[in-house]
Amino acid sequence: MSTIPPRRRAEELRNAHWRRSSYSGGANDCVEIADLGAYAAVRDSKAPDLSPVILSRSVLGNLLDHYTDGEACSG
Repeated sequence: MSTIPPRRRAEELRNAHWRRSSYSGGANDCVEIADLGAYAAVRDSKAPDLSPVILSRSVLGNLLDHYTDGEACSG
């Protein structure tokens, strides 16, 4: 399993373009995601200063497939 070197990851996260989930509805109560090439970073939109979860594209795809019914952020 390959990993992103910590220094590169920190720089990528500082420069990342974060997108908010469309299910947030502007209430800042869902998740944000940043594209890191072969990886993606996911963070809580209420706590953007906390460390995000770094996932491979395939793992992120599996996670999103699990929540295709639109219920993931409806509470």
